[in-house]
Amino acid sequence: MEKVKKYDVIIIGSGFAGLYMLHKLKEINLDAIVIEKGSGVGGTWFWNRYPGARCDIESVEYSYSFSEDLQQEWNWSNRYSDQSEILEYLNHVADRFDLRKNIIFNSTVLSATYLESSNQWEINTETETYKSKFCVMATGTLSSIKQPDFEGLDKFDGDWYVTGKWPHEGVDFSEKKVGIIGTGSSAVQSIPVIAKYAKHLTVFQRSPNYSIPANNRPLSKKEIKNAKSNYSQIRKNAKYTRAGIGYNQFEEKKILDYPIDYINEELSTRWDIGGQEIFTAGFTDVGTEPKANEIAADFVRSKIKEIVDNPITAELLAPKDSIGCKRLCADSNYFETYNQKNVELIDINSTPIKSITKKGLSTTDKEFDFDILIFATGFDAMTGALLAIDITGKNHIKLKDKWKDGPRSYLGLSISDFPNLFTVTGPGSPSVLTNMIVAIEQHVEWIFECINYLYETDKNEIEANIKFQNNWMDHLEEVASNTLRYTCNSWYVGANVPGKKRVFMPYAGGFGKYREKCDEVAENSYTGFVVS
Repeated sequence: MEKVKKYDVIIIGSGFAGLYMLHKLKEINLDAIVIEKGSGVGGTWFWNRYPGARCDIESVEYSYSFSEDLQQEWNWSNRYSDQSEILEYLNHVADRFDLRKNIIFNSTVLSATYLESSNQWEINTETETYKSKFCVMATGTLSSIKQPDFEGLDKFDGDWYVTGKWPHEGVDFSEKKVGIIGTGSSAVQSIPVIAKYAKHLTVFQRSPNYSIPANNRPLSKKEIKNAKSNYSQIRKNAKYTRAGIGYNQFEEKKILDYPIDYINEELSTRWDIGGQEIFTAGFTDVGTEPKANEIAADFVRSKIKEIVDNPITAELLAPKDSIGCKRLCADSNYFETYNQKNVELIDINSTPIKSITKKGLSTTDKEFDFDILIFATGFDAMTGALLAIDITGKNHIKLKDKWKDGPRSYLGLSISDFPNLFTVTGPGSPSVLTNMIVAIEQHVEWIFECINYLYETDKNEIEANIKFQNNWMDHLEEVASNTLRYTCNSWYVGANVPGKKRVFMPYAGGFGKYREKCDEVAENSYTGFVVS
């Protein structure tokens, strides 16, 4: 029998979180490895190669801050980086810091079991068994794709694809009749690109989304120089802002404190600047006051109706729910695309999809013929990637059972009954409501300091105290309930996954406040944790 491979720390996933976690652990000479199911680094950016895939946080800030040399040597080409450039960056990071030798590629983690007798985690893949003192889940918040579940899909004669797992060789749409199901962020980015090449594109929409023009463009040498010379201040600002953004600072104000003409002028200026992180930044009442929210929402609806020529199509594309209860999208000519003669919008609320057919798709109203079908049906966000692994804690407790009524954690970092298991940007932390890279770095650094503390104090175990965990989850729910976050069916509450408990999963109290809480916990010898 082959000997079990033992390590100090095992990290699952080689995206932004996994790479940085590995780099940090190498600083203190811990024996650590990353297990990665893909054939390369990149996480979300390795798999999401759909047309138009691009970051919605400005490149200057959607990058690591831990190395000044890295910041100075890397040049971003555009205001918003596309998938290929972000992946190139992550490959550069892996090579620059010599991380690949500690990454096991093409290996899917099937189970993780805590062995109480030895205070170790046993990690099983399809072919190997590993053991480690600590296990860090760097599995990503948007990495578990929702597989299409449509009757008749197996009968379809054409080609079909899921945006979250796009073929690396790309797809040729020229002279093809294409159908795309879904109008979330992936679809908003891909629809304009597909429409350029397809003979005809039919979009099937259930829920329209608010989207702000990205106004993407190449960065000038002056802008790059300015960012690099001010990086220390930008990063410092980002650490304690609400959304982890330090580059574009806005004075905090309330929409309801100002005349409507002034607010509309301000929103118009921000619309022209572009970017979802800019549009509502600084308006403290948009997320809590229905009247303030309606003003911002009405502005976007008016813009959609101004852009889209067909008034019926414009009305269908104009969301009716609160702005911000779903993640705002950033687009490049999304609404303009519906003015093209080869693009058609179908409302599946009035004419639901019945089934996929041999030649295409059938609704209650019509039969459609397609060469290609695309499913932009989103992710099982925040919990999907964790629950895809059979995780067993103390007393044989399964994480899937522990979380059957929604995820529960302390600070989104640790779960009671699961000692020495850390989740990077897990449910219960700000994660997807922030600049993810800032959130990732904060979590990785916190976990690193915690592991280092345990080694220095000769401790074996750390896990969330159930009382503190419950208090944190009560606080998380209270904060979310005081906002407009619950007013629509979003993936923030798992509404896009049938049977998933409707619970608001990220912490909505702001990244700055959250960081202060985490710092306070660590400074007080890990208050709220059981250390033994």
